Amino acid sequence: MNAPRSTRVEVNGWVVLDKPAFTTSTSAVSRLKFLMNAKKAGHAGTLDPLATGILPVAFGEATKTVPFVQDGEKAYRFTIAWGAETDSDDAEGQVTATSGLRPAPQDIEALLPGFIGEITQIPPAYSAIKIGGERAYDLARGGAVLDMPPRQVTVHALRLVAADADSATLEAECGKGTYVRAIARDLGRALGCFGHVIKLRRTRVGPFLERDAVTMEALEQDGMALMRPLDAWLTEVPCVMIDRQGAAQLRRGQSLILRGRDAPSEGLIWASCGGVAIAIGSVEQGALHPERVFTSPY
Repeated sequence: MNAPRSTRVEVNGWVVLDKPAFTTSTSAVSRLKFLMNAKKAGHAGTLDPLATGILPVAFGEATKTVPFVQDGEKAYRFTIAWGAETDSDDAEGQVTATSGLRPAPQDIEALLPGFIGEITQIPPAYSAIKIGGERAYDLARGGAVLDMPPRQVTVHALRLVAADADSATLEAECGKGTYVRAIARDLGRALGCFGHVIKLRRTRVGPFLERDAVTMEALEQDGMALMRPLDAWLTEVPCVMIDRQGAAQLRRGQSLILRGRDAPSEGLIWASCGGVAIAIGSVEQGALHPERVFTSPY
């Protein structure tokens, strides 16, 4: 017997989900894929189950742009509880160290400049980083003791926005691969009081801001009406207008010489023809080399 034909449809675009707490990013995407009856979907950057906030979910042709969105700047608001460190660096883990010390707000602020700029950071063992082909959090949950390799990350800004005797709330703006749980852990160690994240919210991913996010409940009511177009994330990337001949050339995977006085000579750009996104790629020596080509209408 032949397998039943899938009834899922081509859906192209973005949903900027306000992910609820205690939900994994994978399960959130699966739920949205079901709601949209979509053939293909994926997210642009994992959020911890404990975390809330912006989880950009791409559908169809938009999944081709996920790597570019993941490279965009992120912003977080998070609360650190002082007095204990955990093996996951958040409230879901087991306590591994404690202290009766508590920092004053001025002591916290005095150390923040050391966490800004290009810094070396050891990611949490409970993270989505792959080690030997497996996710670190799967290995950690299985009892493995992991020696996480340090990495260079960029923190553009780190601000203390509130503090009391036992906790502090901070806002961070950072680049790809930065873990605010690691910032909380390392800040607690530097202060001599230990610390772990008890609340975490992502407020920005690239061009997607907190005001753009919609709840799962709203999407369950009318998800298609809340979907954003494929090129919604391209507001921060320069655009070049091309003709149909150029569009056909890019869709064949061929590079395209950009002509005209204002044509960019280098950098990441996207090409549009008749209001439709055709491709995104890098310009080198006046030629656009397509890295992702869009073929479906949207």
